[in-house]
Amino acid sequence: MRKENFYVLFYKKSRLLKSGDGAIYMRISCNGTRVECPTGKSIEPSLWSQNKEKAKGSSKKAIDLNNYIDDTEIKLFKLFQEMQADGTVVTARELYNRFFNIGPHKKVERMIIATFQEHNQECRALMGRDFELGTIKKYETITRLLQRYIKKKYDAEDLPLASLDRDFVHGFEMYLKIDRNQQQNTVARYMKGLKKITNRAIANEWITKDPFAGFKVKTVQTNPTFLSLEELHIIYRHHFDGVLEVVRDMFIMAAFTGLAFIDISNLRKEHVVTDNDGNMWIRKPRQKTEIIQNVPLLDIPKNILKKYEDNPKAAKRGTLLPVPCNQVMNRYLKEIGSLCQIEKVLTTHVARHTYATVCLSQGVRIENVSKMLGHTSIKMTQHYARVLDSSIMEDMQSIRSAMAGDVFNERSGRKSDH
Repeated sequence: MRKENFYVLFYKKSRLLKSGDGAIYMRISCNGTRVECPTGKSIEPSLWSQNKEKAKGSSKKAIDLNNYIDDTEIKLFKLFQEMQADGTVVTARELYNRFFNIGPHKKVERMIIATFQEHNQECRALMGRDFELGTIKKYETITRLLQRYIKKKYDAEDLPLASLDRDFVHGFEMYLKIDRNQQQNTVARYMKGLKKITNRAIANEWITKDPFAGFKVKTVQTNPTFLSLEELHIIYRHHFDGVLEVVRDMFIMAAFTGLAFIDISNLRKEHVVTDNDGNMWIRKPRQKTEIIQNVPLLDIPKNILKKYEDNPKAAKRGTLLPVPCNQVMNRYLKEIGSLCQIEKVLTTHVARHTYATVCLSQGVRIENVSKMLGHTSIKMTQHYARVLDSSIMEDMQSIRSAMAGDVFNERSGRKSDH
């Protein structure tokens, strides 16, 4: 019986890539046949040890490359043993074909983009029940970004799910930060979306390793933009016509109720109730958390509801208010801010932030503010309290200087003379 031999060699190309890294290639040798191919991996030339066929050091890139090499050797040897057991004539080309899942023995393999698209279609089918349009659009955006990333880095339309390793995850994060110039919290939101799909793939045993193992999705704390009562009064009193008037009214409605954009948009007749004392309330489950928001209606939001009670657009939608889409709202809010000479960037969510901070600054207990906002935890509401503390400290800086000024120094000096 003829003894079969097999080995695999990893080496760095002498010609460097544009990035300055050296491309790592793989050579499969078996029974006198040989195939060479790129691995899609690269490393700084100084970090490659050809004697060990491994990257040197403990950098993340070196560790990821070495893990890839180890996994590839194990998989190729397993394929070699399987072909021997089946009585198949083992060649380097056949090993190559089976490793990369090409040729007549190609298996139907799940792909990254196709898996995302399948997920997005399921979300669309459940829209209004388990998923909101905003969530669906987020995953569709992630899918488009992944397509562009795969095309740029791998020059491919799609990749097998098996390609979803830590190197892929890290590369996508860098693509979002560098190529797309996204802010950290936006990057974190997209990375969490990718993580959800990888978790689904692991649960269904489409992949065996978690590419996010040891990878932390970081978010940074930001201070929400909010308006003062004076700024809110300027917007309320300013004269607008047409769509600007509608956008202004919807913004003011949100600023006096704390409702998020989606909840203002879906506000219906059954959500406005009157208690036994004649007080009007908005009692509505928050779209995002399904927690009931109990918001007392003040005179200004009452007037806005009355103003639009016969609006044909709202009536057609079965809502109380003719709220434009979020993009239109935000576009015209920037114009409103400019016309009112307010330097802060106005968005639909600024109204909700304004309601929270105004309530807290006027002495409304944080527990009640939390209930009105429909927060799942009071910790979320405490974020606004921290913002107020920061704002107070900024305003106190001038007073601190005055209290440390000459008048007090003189008094202190006179007191020391006695």
